[in-house]
Amino acid sequence: MPSVPLLQRRWKRRPTRQSKIGGMSIYDSIRSQLVPITPEGYPFIGAFALVSLILFWLWSPLGWLGTLATIWCAYFFRDPPRVTPVREGLVVAPADGRISQVTSAVPPNDLGLGNNPLPRISIFMSVFDCHVNRSPVAGKIEKIVYHAGKFLNADLDKASVDNERNCLVIATAGARIAVVQIAGLVARRIVCFVRSGQSVGAGERFGMIRFGSRVDVYLPEGASPLVAVGQTSLAGETVLADLRVSDAGRPFRSG
Repeated sequence: MPSVPLLQRRWKRRPTRQSKIGGMSIYDSIRSQLVPITPEGYPFIGAFALVSLILFWLWSPLGWLGTLATIWCAYFFRDPPRVTPVREGLVVAPADGRISQVTSAVPPNDLGLGNNPLPRISIFMSVFDCHVNRSPVAGKIEKIVYHAGKFLNADLDKASVDNERNCLVIATAGARIAVVQIAGLVARRIVCFVRSGQSVGAGERFGMIRFGSRVDVYLPEGASPLVAVGQTSLAGETVLADLRVSDAGRPFRSG
């Protein structure tokens, strides 16, 4: 009969149920590659999946097209984690997408920021970009103003005035930053997760726009944008401006 120490050695040599690679289980490895989905997307993904099943019943090729559409819908409503720089004075991008405009413009009257032109950075979000919006700074939301309007192409300059939009003014460290969610040609729903008087952190989720849109950021007078037209931004990560540094702006090279 084997001795107790021998049995203990045999027990220690038994493989674990969970296969591991480099100290991480296969399950954890796969899970770490999956991007979270925002709860706002569950009803849409479910509806797409249901329609796909019906299409499979009608005709198999249509069902596969519906499956591709369902996968795209899940991709659209992804909500990946972001690493946000949190130093005071930094203004980060509120949206994923392409920097479509870097200019000076008079902010909408809804914002109450006066009639003088302010630096404005516009980010255009295509239907392939993540549409979860994040706060550009840490501070307190002074006001939220919703304005009904048209659904013009969000890339047009007049969309900032004519289109449906939701405006937020955030007070931060002696400055006021405005963020404007603008509905686009395809977008028909602006969602806001926060309320007036609420405190937010830089990079914190505050809303989303469904299916293609644009977000404008109005900086304080005298602030210099640190991005250029055509640059790709990531919500909560890309630094748009530094309010603590007197900088005439950065030179850029494309190509």
